Amino acid sequence: MWRFLAGVGSALALVAAGLFLFRGVAATEKLPPPPAPPATAQTADAEIPEPPAASPRTREQKRFDRYDKDRDSRITRDEYLASRRKAYAKLDTNGDGRLTFDEWAIKTSTKFAAADKGRDGALDAAEFATTAVKRKPAKRVNCPPVPATGDEG
Repeated sequence: MWRFLAGVGSALALVAAGLFLFRGVAATEKLPPPPAPPATAQTADAEIPEPPAASPRTREQKRFDRYDKDRDSRITRDEYLASRRKAYAKLDTNGDGRLTFDEWAIKTSTKFAAADKGRDGALDAAEFATTAVKRKPAKRVNCPPVPATGDEG
């Protein structure tokens, strides 16, 4: 029992010491203001061109416009289902208006067959790694270099 009380007492002492030591306001260091750009960095002849203005249309407006084929600001059921019909027609390889399981799974089956290099009906880890979805890298924007400012020495 005395060990328990000693542990509780030491825990309370540590908490009190922590509050006492860390109660003060942290010292903040004042940073100097950033240096002014040099006066010779830009002349009157060479003005910085205006950046291109962003389109005010939102992502949702663009998506709406993709579906609204006749541009009447309304999406009919036929317009809404048009993309699904095209996808269905691609899957219906024999054109009978019905999808068999093999027609539905043809892309996956083809992907499996292409990855199965050993033709043993099973994928090992290296073969399976080839089935990963290839993602497009994000577009990188090349920013202009930051002009050197001030003296460095």
